This record gives sequence, structure tokens and C-alpha cells, in this order.
Amino acid sequence: MSLTASSPALAANYLLHNPLADRASVQRPVLACRDFHASLPGFAATPVREAPTAANALGVARVVVKDESNRLGLPSFKILGAAWAVCRELAERWDLGPAAELSFDDLLIAAGRHPELTLVAPTDGNHGRAVAHIARLLGLPAKVLMPAGTAQDRIDAIVGEGAEVAVTDVGYDDTVRLAAALAGPAAAVISDTSWPGYQRAPQDVIDGYATVVGEVTDLIDAGGLPEPDVIAAQIGVGGFAAAVARGFAPRPNRLMVGAEPLDAACVTASAAAGHIVSLEGEQHSAMAGLNCGTPSDLAWPDVSSGFDAFSVIDDAATEQAMRLLARDGIAAGESGAAGLGGLLGNLDELGLTSDDTVLVFLTEGPTDSANYRRVVGGNQE
Repeated sequence: MSLTASSPALAANYLLHNPLADRASVQRPVLACRDFHASLPGFAATPVREAPTAANALGVARVVVKDESNRLGLPSFKILGAAWAVCRELAERWDLGPAAELSFDDLLIAAGRHPELTLVAPTDGNHGRAVAHIARLLGLPAKVLMPAGTAQDRIDAIVGEGAEVAVTDVGYDDTVRLAAALAGPAAAVISDTSWPGYQRAPQDVIDGYATVVGEVTDLIDAGGLPEPDVIAAQIGVGGFAAAVARGFAPRPNRLMVGAEPLDAACVTASAAAGHIVSLEGEQHSAMAGLNCGTPSDLAWPDVSSGFDAFSVIDDAATEQAMRLLARDGIAAGESGAAGLGGLLGNLDELGLTSDDTVLVFLTEGPTDSANYRRVVGGNQE
């Protein structure tokens, strides 16, 4: 299959076998964040859960779910990337020494001396809430910019963290550009996607996600979980997917699958083109956290090399995944269920077997309560 940036959105799910796959070229994870994360108030590893209903739907032996629906009191893993990026930013701004040697308490003391600094984030939900949350814990103000059409629940959640929220009249990519223009001596932009001249914070966000992946590989290495045969992860701009690639590309799994929405398949289009491309127009999938038109140039090398296939799906596939996970007692948001949705949406083409152990990452719990009720309701089939 050949795609270009100008190709119209396709009407059906499809799978691209990645022509750029080269696992040996994927860099190893940076683990400096893990001690800092351990110092965060209330920190604990998130669980890995069994999902037998999902396994039956896929026709595999076992599905295990790394459940990030409650990480440090927030409904997603994003706090890990945001907190580490903030730590690195403040260490640099305030000359605090190596970030890897700092604890949360060290940052809290330093922030008390610099109450004038505002943390700024562009977001379509979870990243901005995470930045607002860490700002609140540090006693710093936060301003979060969100794209047009953002669900009210997601706005309210960020306002509830004490942040100023500005909903723009443009899509995600243009909202990122508006946030970038706010950077200055009294405003630190903490974005999870990069642009020319802005690299450190998005790289730190990716590095911060190593804690999620490391908790799984620690469990495998300790004998508490079998080595998975198949791994599925959702993509977005690629930060989390890059962390998954770094952690699992050198391990002996058979298949790594990245999932994207039909009208936001920027990584798939880029892989088909052989270089980063931007999709035209705006993205409107219910998988709000994945509505991105341009891959992060920092994440791109590892995402484009680390995944064997890209599964492009409609909202129906992730909604099916949400219902299956609900039957297994796991509450997943639209983006959170997209990894499993990527397997369901192109199941016939993936070649899964009845002997496979499948690992999926649930990256968010329900963040749009009305849509979750619509999708799952009392019908969890």
C-alpha cells in the first residue's frame, strides 16, 4: 500500500506492513527518570491485568493489559512524561544541578523561590492535565491551550487542577504553534511534540515514559509475566510509541503493532512515504489523544524503525475494544483502548495465533463520560 500526505482518508480499516522496520537501529531507553518518579507523592507501579474476554475475541491464549487508567491520581500515564520534562526544565532554568539527582521535594523548594514562572502546555487532554497537575503540586501557575471541539469533561478536568484553559478555534497542530509563541522568561512551554528549535522537553517526555515500559519489562525479567509474542501500542505524535519501541524492540517478541485513527494516521502515511509528512486538514476521531496530523521528529526514528506494522482503524474498532475491556472489568477511554482496537480492526491480516500472549497498553481511562456511557452503557459485548 502506498500513501501520501494528500491521500484522502480511507473508508475502511487497513494494515501497513512497515517498510522502514529496523529494530536494531532503535535506541535504548533512558532510565534517569525512574528515581525522580519514585519520589513523587503517592507513586506506585500500575498493574498489569488479565483480559480473557479480549483474548477470546482475538483468538489468542492470553491478553495482558498494562493499565494506566490511574497513575498518581490521574486517568493516564502522561504525568510521567510531564513530570520528568518539568524536572529537566526547572533544573536547567534555575541551575539546580543534574535532574537525575533531584527529588520532587528539591523541585518544590526551588519552585517556592520562583513563583512567577508559568507552565504552558498545548494538549487535547491528558498531557495538559498532567502539566497542570504537576504545576499545582509545585505551587506554580499553569496555562493550557486546547484545540477546538475538545470535550467539556476534558476542559473541566484541567480547570479542576487550577490551570487557566484557553480553547482555540483551530486544530491540535495549530494549537501547538499558538502555545509555542508564549515561551519566554516567565513562561516555560512543556509540549509533548517537537518543532524546529524546540527539542528538549519533548525528548524528556519520551524519556519519562520509560517508567511505564520499564515496569512491564521488570515484571517479565523477574518471571512474573511471560515474554509477550505480540505488542500493541497507540501512536498519536509518537512519544509513547517511541518509548514502547525502545523498551521492546531488542526483546524476542514476534510482532509490534502501532495503532492510529483513520483520519489521523500521520505515522502510517509517513512510513509509506519514507519520511515525515503532515496530513491535510483537521482530525476528528473520538480517539482524541491520537488526533495528530504530524509525527514528532524526535519520536519518528524509533517509531518508524521499531514497529513491524501500523494498524489504521475507525472509531468502531476502539469502541469494540472499550466494550471488551469493560467485560474484563477494565475501564478504558477511546485513546486508551486504541492499541487493542488496532488488533481487532485488522485481525485477519495480523496472523495472530492461538498460542500467542499479547501485551496491550491501556494509556487512559474514560475522560469523556458521556461518550463512555454511549459506547459501553449496559452492553459490554
